[in-house]
This record gives sequence, structure tokens and C-alpha cells, in this order.
Amino acid sequence: MIKVLISALQTLSQFLAAGIAITAFSLLLYALTFNLRDRVARSFALIMACVTVVFVGDAIGSTAASLSALIFWLKLEWVGILFIPAAFLHFSDAILATTGRPSRGRRSLVVRLAYLVSFGFLLILPTSWLVGPLMQDVASAFSLQRTWLTMVFTLYYLFAMGLVGYNLVRAYRRTVSRVSRRRMGYLLVGALAPALGSYPYLLFGSSFAVQHPLLFWMAVFLSNLVVSVLLVVMAYAVAFFGVPWADRVIKRRLFKWLMRGPVTASIVLMVTTLTRRAGEYYGFAYTAAVPVVMAGLILVLQYMITLAAPFWERWLFLGSDRKDLELVQKLEERLLTAGDLRQFLESILAAVCDRLQASSAFITTFSPFLEIEMWVTVGDTRVLEKEDLSSKLVEQVTHNGNRSIFSWGDFWLVTLSPQRESSDLLLGLLGVYKPDYPEMDEEHREALITLAERSAMALEDRLMQRQIFDSLETLTPAVEMIQRLRAAARYNSGVSLVQALPASNLSEDQNRLARWVKDALTHYWGGPKLTRNPLMGLRVVQEALKEYEGNPTNALRSILRQAIEQVRPEGERRFTGEWILYNILELKFMEGKSVREVALRLAMSEADLYRKQRIAIDAVVGAILDMEKSAAGEDFVPSRENSTMYSA
Repeated sequence: MIKVLISALQTLSQFLAAGIAITAFSLLLYALTFNLRDRVARSFALIMACVTVVFVGDAIGSTAASLSALIFWLKLEWVGILFIPAAFLHFSDAILATTGRPSRGRRSLVVRLAYLVSFGFLLILPTSWLVGPLMQDVASAFSLQRTWLTMVFTLYYLFAMGLVGYNLVRAYRRTVSRVSRRRMGYLLVGALAPALGSYPYLLFGSSFAVQHPLLFWMAVFLSNLVVSVLLVVMAYAVAFFGVPWADRVIKRRLFKWLMRGPVTASIVLMVTTLTRRAGEYYGFAYTAAVPVVMAGLILVLQYMITLAAPFWERWLFLGSDRKDLELVQKLEERLLTAGDLRQFLESILAAVCDRLQASSAFITTFSPFLEIEMWVTVGDTRVLEKEDLSSKLVEQVTHNGNRSIFSWGDFWLVTLSPQRESSDLLLGLLGVYKPDYPEMDEEHREALITLAERSAMALEDRLMQRQIFDSLETLTPAVEMIQRLRAAARYNSGVSLVQALPASNLSEDQNRLARWVKDALTHYWGGPKLTRNPLMGLRVVQEALKEYEGNPTNALRSILRQAIEQVRPEGERRFTGEWILYNILELKFMEGKSVREVALRLAMSEADLYRKQRIAIDAVVGAILDMEKSAAGEDFVPSRENSTMYSA
């Protein structure tokens, strides 16, 4: 009975060692993926790399078939052990610096010396000086014999871990807020996992293992179990360092990562190993059930995780914010994209053509300034190409006002107006080709009006969603800054709230500035993207206010005009290659022509026009930067603080 129990504990310990290796490697990938820029995360990734090496060597070495293979895996295990003290000192120094106590040179020097010492031990590992030959017949566990250098390394290991504990306790005492202090406590407890679970204590406990094998394997099993739990606790605490996300996002992402990675892989490994051993027990050297069980179990586990994810996210991570977040999720699920809108309108037009037996139909939408923005057509589009519909339709709409159905050439036109509220806003027009219908009977008229109302409802929904998106774009920069400040202040006692954030990546700032410039040009003749644009905060715009009697919109418009003029080549305007950027800016934004009209005028495809438009906007950005540098007398980098103009 005791032998069976010992054998079961050995098997479970092997499974747990493999599970720890899988978990450590998964957490290493997590740190490398989500918050590698943070020093705490980078040092944590080094610790996870060491733990992975240690437990990979332990798990595979316990099943090695030859003596040489066993020695190789045991020595590989020592590679991870040697660097754990240095990695932990690096980690504790980063934690202490994050809480507002950066190194004054001594801690950094100790970390460098620790890496140097570990590397020195690594150089002598292939010899028999650090660890001796294999100890065999030690309660079915294997280890290498200790030497006098092993004792030296043990003292170094204990001294380094003492310094690590001292640094972590200092960091814990420096945290003030309740949440930060609790998570720092998790970190203190979780750090015991790699520190205490990685050292080969069999070097000093071989006699105990021989005399009490049951107690020994029970201790090994419990130790691996505790290490696997504390490793996740440590990862949970580290996950909040260096990322500006909300706490619920961090928890949800880490939990899903663990479920889809370590949990799934560990269960699959355990079940397939048991399946293989069961086959060997019944006399089958290889059984086809192993790959079948492996593939089936992976699919089943992923299926169960997918089904259960909404429930655990709702009950574990949303908390009191559940209603707000569920509303956002519903918005995402019910979002009517431009592609969805086009598909729906094409279905409406197909129904119109089928009901009226017309050969072609179209829907055009208008901006608030009666500029055509989009066409949706079905049927024979050649009849639409015979006329300059862009300008003539606008004239016809202006002439007829808001009449429901009116005739225009060979077309019946139906105005599309908001359905939910009374408004003079014209959303668009629905047109039907009518050479065979000089007059429309009442039945066809009612059908056409009904289909037009549904088209207007879809356009109105899309317009409302567009307003929501504009509001989100307005909120995003300020909310992002708040999240970054909140993340920076998690463990720094609030000091970082009064300090400037690190400058962001220059290319990211220029991309942001290009987006602001494009928004302002899009609404150059009026609109919220101009009147509430963050460019209003530029010094050059503020100085232009005096010229325009304190009107910020006109001031910004003048700066944009000046920037476009700087893109203009010298000489008389032409439609040649060197004038292409200026002509795009002039035709598209200053004259308000549609993409199709500009592309035809400049003899290029619409795709090529969009590419050249990006280059033209970048040129305007460069001109504005030069103007801002001249006004400010220093280099200008668009910061997130500028974006608060959106929320004004």
C-alpha cells in the first residue's frame, strides 16, 4: 500500500513539475507580449525563464532513459538555478524603484555583480567542481553530489535572497493605498515560489529521503503544488505594473491567458500521459488513443472556455460597472458599420427595382452642407454616368425643398429625412430610373415611400453612431492620459501624479497630429472636428486669435490655409506631377469636391488618390510643425495634454 502511495505521489509530482514549467513559460510569454517596456515585467520575465529551465530539467530528467541524458537534464536544471539570485535581485530593485525609491548606484552595482557571479558559476558548471557525479538510489529521485563550491553557491543564494526579501519588504512599506498594499502583499508571498521551490534541497536531504520516502515524496508533491499556486499569485501582482489598462482588463486578460495556456496544456499533458501509461500497462507499446485523446481534449477544453468566458467575466471582473460595460458590449454587437449599411441599402434598392420593375436605382447621402458623400447603386449604372449628378442633384434638392417624391429627368427621387425626430436635415436621396413610368400609381408610391423610410432609418442610425464615435474620439486622449497616470500611481504613493509623464514615441505623436489635421481639413468650412480640434491649443493658433478678433475657428482655418500654401510649388498652378499634393488639398478640402471628382480631375485611381492624400496631409503637418517651432522658439511634440481641448 505504501509503495502504491509513493508511486502515485511520484507521478503527481512529475505532473506538477511539468505544469510549473508550462505555467512559467506561459507567464514568460505573457510578460514579453503585454508589458515588456516596464522594467518590473522584464525582470519578472527573466525569473520565469529561469524557473522554466529548472522545472523543464526536473520534469524531463525524471523520465530520462539513460544515465547520460539524466546528467544532461540535471545540469540544465542548474543553469536556471544559477541565475535565479541575480534575476531576483534585479526584480526587487525594479520593484523598489517603481515605488519611488530609485537606486543611487549601490543596488544597481549589486545587481551587476550578481549577474557576473552567476555567469562565473555557469562557466564552471560543465566541470565537476560546482556539482559532482550523480547520486543514485535516493528514493527514486536523482540529484548531483554537492562539493565545496556548492556550499559557496548556497551561501551566495541565501545572501541574495535575503537582500531580495529586504528590498521587497521596503517596497511593501512604501505603498500607501489599500489596493496597492494588498497586491504588494501578494507579490511578497508569490515571490516565495521561485525562490524556495527552485533550489535542489536533495543535495542536503538525501539521507532523510532514503529513510522516509513517503514523507519525502509527500513534501515534494506539496512543495510543487504550493509553487504552482504561488507562481500565479506572483504573476497576478506583476501584471499591474507598467500597463495603463483598467484593473478589470488586466484580470480578464491574465485569467483568459492562464485558462487557454497553462491550464489547457497541463490537463492535456496529464491525460495523454495517463492514456499512454494505461496502454503500456495493458501491453500496447503505442496506442492510437493518445493522439485522439490529445486532439479531442484540446477542442473540448477550448470549447468549454469559450462558453464559460462571458459568465466568469461578468461575475468575477465587471463588478459594479457591469451595466455600463454590458451596454458597451451591446453597442459593439449591434454596430451598423459602413459595410453593413451599404449591404442593407443595396437590398433596399433591389427591392425597389423588383417592385417597380426598374432597371436601376441609387441612394446618395449628403453632408450637412449638401455635399455628396456616398453612392449606392444597383442595376444598370450607365444611365447614372450620362449626367453630372453631383451638382445637378444638389440644385434639384435645393429647388424642391423637402418634398417627399419628385421627378428629375428620367428618375423619381425620394428625399430621405430623419424618422425619429422632426428635422430639416436631409440625409440623402433615393432615385429610381423611370422611363416606363411617367406617372406613379398610389400602390407603387406607398411602396416606394415605405422603402425610403427604412433607408432613412438606417442612415439615421449610422449618423447617430457616427456622433457616438466622434464623442469617443473626443474622450479617448484624455481618458488614456488618466489611465496612464492612474497606472503610474499604483505603487508610487501618488508622487507620479504631479510629475510629467514620459514623452511618448515621436512617430505616435506625429500620427496623432496628422489625424487632427485631417479632421480639421475635413470640416474646414464648419463642423465639430474643426471647432473642437486639439490644434486649437497650438501656440501659433493662439497668436493668430488677435488677427481674427478672438475667433479660434477662423484662426485655425487661417493656419491650415497657410500650411497648404507652403505645400504649393512656385509658379502658376498646373495639373502636373509636382503640383499633385497641392491640387489634392485644394480640390478635396478647400473646394469640397468628392473623391470621384478629384480622381477624375487629376486622372488617377481613387486608391492612388488616398495614398497621395496621406502624403499631402503629412506635408501639411510638417508645415504646421515648422510654424509652431517658430512661434514657440523650441521643438514641438504634440502631447496628450493638447488633446484635452476635445473635452472643453
